[in-house]
Amino acid sequence: MAGQELVRTTFRVPRYATTDLSGRTVIDIVSRGKHLLWRFSGDLTLHSHFRMDGSWHLYRAGQRWRSPAFEARVVLETESWQAVGFRLPVLDLIDTGREDELVGHLGPDLLGDDWDPHEATERLESRAGMSVGEALLDQTVMAGVGNVYRCELCFLSGLNPWTAVDEVADPRSVVDLAKRLLEVNRHSARHVTTGVDLPGRRHYVYGRRDQPCRRCGTPVRKADQASYGSERIVYWCPTCQPSQERKGTP
Repeated sequence: MAGQELVRTTFRVPRYATTDLSGRTVIDIVSRGKHLLWRFSGDLTLHSHFRMDGSWHLYRAGQRWRSPAFEARVVLETESWQAVGFRLPVLDLIDTGREDELVGHLGPDLLGDDWDPHEATERLESRAGMSVGEALLDQTVMAGVGNVYRCELCFLSGLNPWTAVDEVADPRSVVDLAKRLLEVNRHSARHVTTGVDLPGRRHYVYGRRDQPCRRCGTPVRKADQASYGSERIVYWCPTCQPSQERKGTP
């Protein structure tokens, strides 16, 4: 949609219910982790955050939506396209020059044009006392790793999720692996970490509680791991990812 003029816009949130962006040109669309920034002419940016349930869909004009209309929070239309934001918990309209107020705290984006593996590695190493499982979900370290990738990264790196960052022998290799995993999945709606894009075979450990590890046959375990004041489910193989016997390790 970049370069096209908006012919109709609809905001289905009270804060922007009367807002009309028609006539503005879409300059570009930039992602930062789960943040999406739509930049329009007139120095205006629409910011959204997906959290766990939000998504943007792109449709040809007149094409049937894949999600129910009552879940739409914003609709942006050009002559050829409709972009529909479903279940978006966060929407902000701000001056483009103020974007850093919303996303400036994030680490390097794994799929961004400004990706910097050196900075990401330094940020990871600075979380020395934090568990690697928690650090990988810290978007101020690097933006883009969600829970599926966190679990799979730890498995592929042979790291117990409760291992402290300062006990990780090669943090740069973890950063580089995260980059590779996201790159090979960037054009797919699915997360494939095994290289086999078939139902039930896409992941090594994620979502496979009590199923045999694909490497050693040990039943995969599942537990909650504290992450920023909340509990996030983590999956791991206790044989391939041995515990460091630290406090808090199940």
